[in-house]
Order: sequence, then structure tokens, then C-alpha cells
Amino acid sequence: MTAATPPPHDGPPPHDGPLVVQPLKRRHCAECRCGPLPFLVMEEGAPRCLDCADLGHLVFLPRGVTALTRRARAESGLSAVVVRFHRRRGRYERQGVLVEEAALARAEERCLADAEARRRRRERDARRRAAEDVRFTAAFAAEIRRLFPGCPATRAEAVAAHASVRGSGRVGRSAAGRALSEAAVASAVRAAVRHVDTPYDRLLMEGVPRHEARRRVRAAVDATLREWRTANGA
Repeated sequence: MTAATPPPHDGPPPHDGPLVVQPLKRRHCAECRCGPLPFLVMEEGAPRCLDCADLGHLVFLPRGVTALTRRARAESGLSAVVVRFHRRRGRYERQGVLVEEAALARAEERCLADAEARRRRRERDARRRAAEDVRFTAAFAAEIRRLFPGCPATRAEAVAAHASVRGSGRVGRSAAGRALSEAAVASAVRAAVRHVDTPYDRLLMEGVPRHEARRRVRAAVDATLREWRTANGA
């Protein structure tokens, strides 16, 4: 067989260390005659069952969880790669590994410990983000009150809460919004007035184009903003 010639469908490709094959055809062990074999090892061109190949004490770990596979192989004194021939692709593909059962148990414990650590970290991060969001929303509301002293406090808080929702893509989460720029804050207030204090939403529902709907309510929005810009507006 030349280097360019693919191995037989049920024969293992070149590989360092123990290699186990999931056969596509019904195969029996050439030594003990048991079968059909779910796994086999090719020795001197003949299939052997795992027991005859001294691998019968190993357990199969399917591919899929890289960290678990890596740790199980590191913990296991003896391990083997399991492959199966893919007819359409014309090559052997890895299906998992065989490892010692105790090694797998230890690897699972380590992965569970890591998962618990990740869970605790996610909870800490969530609490930190929540605290940051509360502080940012309060700062946004304070900036609204500074720019629009006549805006009722409850409205300022509502506008800030709406505009600063994390992941919403609203103006409060933009770079300008996070910097509390006057333009971003004013834009959030204008949008809130447009939606809450004018018939803008009803116009959209009636099929009025967005730009035309904005034109129709612009005077009412501007009037409210002028009123809120004075300290005695509320």
C-alpha cells in the first residue's frame, strides 16, 4: 500500500498510540470469535475485540466536550482514540476516546467544579452589571433634570430607565449616551415625549409614514421641551 492509498474501510489509518475503530460492517474478533464488534482493534491485519486487545477495561467517551476529553485522557494511564470511516468524505473521523473509568470520573468532577466556578462568576458579573446599570440610570435621570429642570422627576426616571436598558441599542447605550452628552440625553427625552405625549404612535398605526408622523407632532414635542427647560415647567 502506497502513502497515497487510503486504508481499508475497517482498517485504522496511521496513528501513534492505541487506535480503536467503530466498524461499518459486521466484524468478529479473529482471536475469540465474539461479535459483531462495536469496537475493534486491527492487529496484523485482523480485527480484535477490546478484551483481546487488552482495552476491555476502558469506557467510551463520545466527542463533544473538549475540556472533559482532555482531562479524561490526562487522568487516564491508558487511553485510545476511536475513529469511524466516513464513506462520503473518504476518510476516518474521530468519534471519541476510550479512557479508564476512574479517570473519567475524576475528569467529570473537575469539570463540574469548573462549571460551578463559572456559575458563581456569572452571578458576580450579573450583580456588578446590575449595580452599574442602577448608577448609570440615576446619572442619566440627573442629567435629564439638569437639562430639563421642569421635567417631572418621575418622567425623568422613566425616560432614563427606558433609554439605558443594557443591550437595547437605545440612545442611552450608545457611546454618546454612556458619556451623558447633552445631545444624546435630549434625544432620549424628545423621543419619550413624542411617544408618550403626542398621537405619534397612533399615526404610525394608521399607516402614516414615519417622517410625516414626526412632522405632524413636532410642534407639540417642541412645546413640551420648551416648557420643561424652565424650572417652573412642572
